[in-house]
Amino acid sequence: MKTDTMQTNDPALKSFIPTPAESHFPIQNLPFGVFSDAANPAARVGVAIGDQIVDLAALAEAGLLSVNAEVFRKASLNPFIALGRPTWRSTRAAVSELLRDDNLQLRDNQALRAKAFIAQDQATMHLPLDIPGYTDFYSSKEHATNVGSMFRDPANALLPNWLHIPIGYNGRASSVVVSGTPLQRPMGQLKLPAADAPIFGACRKLDFELETGFIIGQPNALGEPIDIANAEQHIFGMVLLNDWSARDLQQWEYVPLGPFNSKSFATSISPWVVTLDALEPFRVASPAQQPEPLPYLRQNGKNGYDITLEVSLKPAETAAAQTICRTNFKAMYWTMVQQLAHHTVSGCNTRIGDLMGSGTISGSTPESFGSLLELTWNGKNPLALADGVQRSFIQDGDEVGMTGWCQGDGYRIGFGAVSGKILPARG
Repeated sequence: MKTDTMQTNDPALKSFIPTPAESHFPIQNLPFGVFSDAANPAARVGVAIGDQIVDLAALAEAGLLSVNAEVFRKASLNPFIALGRPTWRSTRAAVSELLRDDNLQLRDNQALRAKAFIAQDQATMHLPLDIPGYTDFYSSKEHATNVGSMFRDPANALLPNWLHIPIGYNGRASSVVVSGTPLQRPMGQLKLPAADAPIFGACRKLDFELETGFIIGQPNALGEPIDIANAEQHIFGMVLLNDWSARDLQQWEYVPLGPFNSKSFATSISPWVVTLDALEPFRVASPAQQPEPLPYLRQNGKNGYDITLEVSLKPAETAAAQTICRTNFKAMYWTMVQQLAHHTVSGCNTRIGDLMGSGTISGSTPESFGSLLELTWNGKNPLALADGVQRSFIQDGDEVGMTGWCQGDGYRIGFGAVSGKILPARG
């Protein structure tokens, strides 16, 4: 039976794998990731369903998928992504069909189920991609306004180019890590407010940035820009992203060329890549753009997504994490298709697995600010947490978690989580 995107997103679909309403991974989602487990320590490709992982190599070996099983035995999604958009979609559709509660083919094959299903809590998740390049944008108007008000002129918070161009910088792909990877506090140069010269030392203003990221699935050749009308066809899916930031290092180094060591020490992403097909029912119009962008950035249709996002902080002194930010991706001023069109308009080529960060996602209210820089207004207004704990910035032993989901009628399309714990600086 051939299953199209509309059918795979049908809210009425049910799987024989239990998926409570609050689960991030119902049959309507089916995100792709890379995992291993104690019984088979080789990293391989799987799909999340409920609290389980489906081993796609096992399904392919059984003749239930059209893709060669060797593609799914790889330690990254890149070889699968390289097969092209029709294969991504047909594979997701085939897995959806196999997982339906009324399909006996997999449901009643106990031997295959024992081989193909692994509990998520028994698996180790790996970085899902080989990431050739990483670009981070600066696309939340609220975030850019807050930062501009803080460090420049509140009456002219946005720089003259911000409303005309998706601002971004090229980061370090080599330091992108999967959720759960502990991170050391970075060292570097910082200039104290009353000092005449910089000093070398550990970052004192360590921060998170709540972001999403999109993954390039179809590359473009050098010198061949991606037209905005076709940009979405080049995107495989989305992840949650924490753009860890050393604010004091950043303030000293970013003039004139932008972030460098203050950002390059680590970027964390969630292990599951949610496809744009799964997000299709949650499209929304992006905010109105004034002035109107130049023709190559003008978009049609709904190019935003209604994604609820939350950040939690677990201080080293307490046992429980506390939610400190709630916001929504739909507030982003510049969209993914605009970011990609602008990134390539000069003729810049992209490669399969390239990661594009959204930039900090902040809303219009204080509780929706997507960084401690904003939540505490650069440390002037520390957060009051449980048990008398306060935080202006992240301290050693603190753990930051992020999660996000689209809310459907009785189900969620979720991203899981991305988390990281901060260790003391080396030396």
